[in-house]
Amino acid sequence: MRRCAALLRRSWTSSGRTGAGGLSPRPQFPLPLPGHADAACRAVAPKAAAAAAFAALSLPRTFSSASSPSPGSSKMHLIKSEEQFDGVLAKIRDESSPAILYFTAAWCGPCRLMSPAIEALNEKYPHVTTYKIDIDQEGIQDKLMELRIDSVPRLHFFSKGQKVDEIVGADIESLEHTMDRLYK
Repeated sequence: MRRCAALLRRSWTSSGRTGAGGLSPRPQFPLPLPGHADAACRAVAPKAAAAAAFAALSLPRTFSSASSPSPGSSKMHLIKSEEQFDGVLAKIRDESSPAILYFTAAWCGPCRLMSPAIEALNEKYPHVTTYKIDIDQEGIQDKLMELRIDSVPRLHFFSKGQKVDEIVGADIESLEHTMDRLYK
């Protein structure tokens, strides 16, 4: 996203034929923008067009690592330290309760795609506890290497204290099938 914004900024240059604010009315090279952003650029002054283009490039973050669980999803717990991570792993193994370790990152688009499905399945299976681990947190890299977490999204499914399945990637259909098979 930063690269796109930098390209957009560089593409608006001063020239002999200027619009409002000393910027040329069109970029020097075509920049692919969503359809509504292109129409907005044609309809407003060039300075405002640049602002509209930047607004069109920004995407909402639906389920970032910085967010806390929503009030309805009490079974989603954010792991914030290595000690807490170790405690969760011990709890899963000792109590033999059904659980999911959800490895994610704030910058991960596929993770944001999967998050609403995970939240919905949390409501469908209230007896399953989901632990969300942001791989970019400080202090947990050793534990991630030990568990061989090298890509996100990744989900580890536990039942009766043992890891019984794993999903790598944003496969919502596989997630639903696995949850139905293991926790119904």
